[in-house]
Amino acid sequence: MGGGTESHDGGGHGGSEEGDGDKGAAGSGKLIVLDTADIASAQTVSIDVGAHPAHVIADAEGHRAYVSNSEDDTLSVVDLQMGEAVATIATGDYPHGLRMSPDGKSIYVANVEDGTVSVIDIATLAETARIAVGAAPVQVGFVPDGSRVYVSLRDANQVAVIDAVTREVTGRIDVGRSPIQVHATPDGRFVYVANQGSDEKPDDTVSVIDTASNTVVKTIRTGQGSHGVTVSSDGHFAFVTNIIDGTVSRISVASQSVVDTYTVGKGPNGITFQTP
Repeated sequence: MGGGTESHDGGGHGGSEEGDGDKGAAGSGKLIVLDTADIASAQTVSIDVGAHPAHVIADAEGHRAYVSNSEDDTLSVVDLQMGEAVATIATGDYPHGLRMSPDGKSIYVANVEDGTVSVIDIATLAETARIAVGAAPVQVGFVPDGSRVYVSLRDANQVAVIDAVTREVTGRIDVGRSPIQVHATPDGRFVYVANQGSDEKPDDTVSVIDTASNTVVKTIRTGQGSHGVTVSSDGHFAFVTNIIDGTVSRISVASQSVVDTYTVGKGPNGITFQTP
């Protein structure tokens, strides 16, 4: 049984980003797991998690999934073989986007309301650090060697940089308005930042951060409400959802420009890339 590992991100408090959990009844939520071997059959498993599940990620082996519960200030640990939550971990206020470190030993969780990032130890299933990063962190992204974590700060129009060894913020980078998702290229040279803006004044750009200098070296115009971002496994293309335009932009990493735009439907949020 398989499930997606990239859900959609809410630019505010509503959405999600890595294989989405649906809000359930009586203050609880549901994680819906799809069988990717037979997606057309719509066979699903429904697993109880916390209130307002926002994002979900799975480990590389597909044994566990981890769900941020925004209203509970918790992270649910789901055993995918058993089909149930086996642990609940306390986080900061309004946990939202989360990613696992490349070595699989920790999870970093963006806590929107208290301006922090929770560090979760996979071995002990406990929060081992809470790092103050800035106003309204929405999502986190590791560089491939795991040495640094980039955190979108929606209300500061910045991206914070965390040293994963010292667990300290080493810098903040000005980007576009209301950045949401961030994603590094496989070679670690660039981090792409989708700038959504507001409903009244949407942004339509992606900021490209050079990780050697931690500066923005290119601003790419995409579509209105740039939100989700991912990079192909070969590092050739970045894909960005434009939540207001209802499109996806394909960006060439070589030219740092949009080479295709796809109409996909209303309000596209998160996006992932699967190697054929």
